[in-house]
Amino acid sequence: MMKIFVIITVMFMFFSCKQEKKYHDEKQDVKTLVKSDKLADILNFQAKLNAEFKDPETSPLADRFRIDFETLDFFQPDTNYVIVAEFIRTPEALPFSMPTTTERESTEVLYGIAKFKLNGKNQELEIYQTPELITQEKYKDYLFLPFTDATNGEETYGGGRYLDLRIPEGNEIVLNFNKAYNPYCAYNKKFSCPLVPAVNNIASKVMAGVKDFKK
Repeated sequence: MMKIFVIITVMFMFFSCKQEKKYHDEKQDVKTLVKSDKLADILNFQAKLNAEFKDPETSPLADRFRIDFETLDFFQPDTNYVIVAEFIRTPEALPFSMPTTTERESTEVLYGIAKFKLNGKNQELEIYQTPELITQEKYKDYLFLPFTDATNGEETYGGGRYLDLRIPEGNEIVLNFNKAYNPYCAYNKKFSCPLVPAVNNIASKVMAGVKDFKK
């Protein structure tokens, strides 16, 4: 555990899907942003992600796909998917082992729960913290939100997608689903990626973020 649940630079016979990620959200109060600012932020995210996939040093793509790579397939930016959610911390939670796509397990802690309304339905998602990551200065406030939704297996990767987050100062957290990305194992089976817990299913389509990768 795409600079996920960053993704950690852990190797256990397989490369981990938590490779170092370089496109975390900057701290910002979405309530003070105008629509054009939100759109620019989404486009900046897409540009940085494409640059990562083009770079042989950071791309999860096999060379035969990376050489001709131009861009990932994204949904059109939609600021309706920039959500301010209620954030309920869970300070008593203990570390647990999260299964991955390989025999490796990822140690996570339930840091908090996000409650919000999306597409007219109330939603509740668990947000995790990775103990190994927070030992690194630049990731000490990193949080990981894996989720599934009704687009999986059709418009998006069947295994679900991830959001990178930062610990908020108050009792609200911004969930920008335009920044939802695929785990690295969606592109290359050599990576070991955390499986999305069943509790983190959104019972509607999230038409935002990265679409499935067509080889």
